[in-house]
Amino acid sequence: MHRVVALVHQPQSTFELACAAEVFGIERRGLATRYSFGVCTERPGPVATRAGYDMLVGDGLDALDAADTVVVPGWLPPQEPPSDEVLAALRRAHGRGARVLSICSGAFALAYAGLLDGRRATTHWALADQLTARFPGVRVDPDVLYVDHGDVATSAGAGAGVDLCLHVVRADHGAAYAAHVARNMVMPPHREGGQLQYAAPAHPDQFDGSLAPLLAWAGERLAEPVGVEDLAARAGLSARTLARRFADQLGVSPGQWLLAQRIGLARELLESTDLPLDAVARRAGLSSATNLRRRFLRATGTTPGGYRRAFRASPRPH
Repeated sequence: MHRVVALVHQPQSTFELACAAEVFGIERRGLATRYSFGVCTERPGPVATRAGYDMLVGDGLDALDAADTVVVPGWLPPQEPPSDEVLAALRRAHGRGARVLSICSGAFALAYAGLLDGRRATTHWALADQLTARFPGVRVDPDVLYVDHGDVATSAGAGAGVDLCLHVVRADHGAAYAAHVARNMVMPPHREGGQLQYAAPAHPDQFDGSLAPLLAWAGERLAEPVGVEDLAARAGLSARTLARRFADQLGVSPGQWLLAQRIGLARELLESTDLPLDAVARRAGLSSATNLRRRFLRATGTTPGGYRRAFRASPRPH
């Protein structure tokens, strides 16, 4: 059982803590339980929350010594450095090999501990300038939903904590397992785009029409040679207008969205079937095993064969 421990600090954001608790701390019917979840704080006892109530936390910092993954679900106020004891506990956990995640302002705690030095990281878009100014050695990316280095990962504003946690589940146990968790939460297993689509003022044409029907149409035809021009024709828009709609509503280009869907389908096929790579490539609309290998490696950091070996599930009928 993989042990996940959240380090809370008053005033604690209840939503950011809930992001981790919902993904890692819930037993779900029909799905093997892979994680245990706990909460700790520097001084056990009542911890004030931003929601106006206290929560009672019984475990102290020694809980981090037994954690496989440590989550810092926010750190407020961000200009307040953690105590030496908290910093030592975070460094000790990371030093012995625990994975350390932050949600939203929790990136500040990781930065104070030196875990982000020389690394790319993210936080809530409204705090990005402050993180950059306070920690010039951290390469702050204010656009992305999360940044994962394997041993250390940071996520953007509150809701992006769910994206990061689902990403971690997908990395640990595969796309099918993560999709089951996401469906139970009524969440997409992978959200496209970055957080600046939420930070920027909405353009008037953002609300001219939802892309949902077009996305559903394309999602049913991934094996076909559907491209950006086909999407534009289906939507009755110019390619330039379609690109603007995608940027406004999803934060990515139509081509990027199509490729992400095809890579996602390839993941599922690699996990759940014995199809050869050429067949996987054709079903996912990636034309050939060579193209699949190239695209898959760039998107996931591993080869299709390596991914299949790591996440192979019991085969289902083709």
